[in-house]
Amino acid sequence: MFTGIVEETGTVEKIARGEKSITLTIRARNSARGLKTGGSLAVNGCCLTATRISSRGKFKLVQFDLLAETWTRTNFQFFKTGSLVNLERPLRAGGEFGGHFVTGHIDGIGKILRWEKSGADYILEIAAPENVMRYIVQKGSIAIDGISLTVTGTGKKSFWVWIIPHTLKVTALRDAKTGGAVNLEADLLGKYAEKYLARK
Repeated sequence: MFTGIVEETGTVEKIARGEKSITLTIRARNSARGLKTGGSLAVNGCCLTATRISSRGKFKLVQFDLLAETWTRTNFQFFKTGSLVNLERPLRAGGEFGGHFVTGHIDGIGKILRWEKSGADYILEIAAPENVMRYIVQKGSIAIDGISLTVTGTGKKSFWVWIIPHTLKVTALRDAKTGGAVNLEADLLGKYAEKYLARK
């Protein structure tokens, strides 16, 4: 379980594609502290298991083995060496809960329709698939590349959020571009509410 409060941005170090699996290596610093093989780390909001960890100066190289399904269902498929990624360690018992419940299971890929500055802030509009849009409500929560954000408006096939300068500075959104792909995870509470109401 995660909160959507990004700890730092890491960098894609290496991508190795095999016949049956893909190996992704991320260069991290703070979020790799205390991480052990078999431990979890959210990369752009996707919960992954560390399969190998090594040191490189002040940084750690964390390797993950990905299934082809994970690759195709996330924006990992657009990664290149040097790409920035959002990193977050799992929520610890008694830890600060500053965002919302984020499971690390990606519901779909969104496309950036609008990414523009408005005063000191930024407006980010995302086109989302129907299975994500059904759970999006104004003032509700959404995880975009693992970042817990508040929905400020919705359309038929898209929604938008406001990004403050601090969020831009500490996340991979600083590299975002119109037309880019982002990982989306809808609010877990909405999914449970739908399931409950369907049984009545």
